Amino acid sequence: MVGAMIETGPTSHSFISQRLRLHYVDWGNQDAPPLILQHGGRDHCRSWDWVAEELRKDWHVICPDLRGHGDSAWSPDGVYTVAAFIYDFAQLVHTLGYEQVSIVGHSMGGMITSRFSGLYPEKVAKFVNIEGLGFSPDTIREREEQGYANRMRKWIEDRRNAAGRLPRRYPTLEVAYARMKAENTYLTDEQARHLTIHAASRNEDGSWSWKFDNYLNIWSPVDATAADVFKVWGAITCPVLMLWGLNSFFTTPRQDGRLAHFPTATLIEYENAGHWLHHDQFDRFMRDVTAFLAA
Repeated sequence: MVGAMIETGPTSHSFISQRLRLHYVDWGNQDAPPLILQHGGRDHCRSWDWVAEELRKDWHVICPDLRGHGDSAWSPDGVYTVAAFIYDFAQLVHTLGYEQVSIVGHSMGGMITSRFSGLYPEKVAKFVNIEGLGFSPDTIREREEQGYANRMRKWIEDRRNAAGRLPRRYPTLEVAYARMKAENTYLTDEQARHLTIHAASRNEDGSWSWKFDNYLNIWSPVDATAADVFKVWGAITCPVLMLWGLNSFFTTPRQDGRLAHFPTATLIEYENAGHWLHHDQFDRFMRDVTAFLAA
């Protein structure tokens, strides 16, 4: 049987955003400055546990589950737009009454929080972005060249094909764990077990499925243009630390030119690390992030 990680864990809470009940965990130390750790797509808030255990000593760490992920509610219509995710994050900050927060965002979580940081620069003290800029410039260009009508028709077709599709079922938690380990070969056995336990829920027939909504795999055909996103990034005023794994499937912002749109950013590239570099190179990641946040 897959065992749980032994820890003094966080407390679970919820807030309401656009009629959805969304979940977050609170690691305590409420008199310390607030730090929000935002996970990426098809992930969950407990993937930050190792990071939060270290940072909770000096920060009031909050880790939310995005809508459609973890223990947060799914969108009833199965539509997930970047605008809705940004609203949810803004609503969390508003609900908790923070005048200013620091942020660590990974992947889609970094994309969401980078836009929040440009929309509300006065609300963000420091920002760590882990491979969180969204689609590459080439992919964005290709999508825009397809035209609105073609994107809409494909979106409608994809949603029809997804209608009624059940989440993948794994007969045991061990099989789900094997899938988790195969997805990221850098993970240790302990990391993969912990991530699986918090990522899966049991079905009525005894099988296991991932908690995220399958409709997350169908991207909205409508989003801000690349030019508008670049302007939002350029409005960020706080110090920004960008972290990229050199073995990731994403190009680095130094390679594709996106770093130039961040006036206050520093980029560090990690060897022997993929997309989840905060798992793959944990010790180095903690040294870099702790030093940046403390500076």
